[in-house]
Amino acid sequence: MSTQEKVQEEVSVLEDVLKQNEIVLYNDDVNTFDHVIETLIYACDHTPEQAEQCSIIVHYKGKCTVKTGAYEDLKPRCSMLLDAGLSAEIV
Repeated sequence: MSTQEKVQEEVSVLEDVLKQNEIVLYNDDVNTFDHVIETLIYACDHTPEQAEQCSIIVHYKGKCTVKTGAYEDLKPRCSMLLDAGLSAEIV
């Protein structure tokens, strides 16, 4: 493999990494901490500690990125959050 091919391959990999989307969870006055935590564990495969930290960040900062990845992976996860009554979007 030539140096040029190697550089092109590295650029392609970097572009793929940069194309990752995020699920952003927003604060609301309706859902309890327990519900948000349970939903993040279920929908985003969070550990209980991750889910609790995200729920606290959402509460105090108004929003938090709860999952990053390919759009195809995030779409059903975001739908689960919305179906559970949470406010989230993919950005």
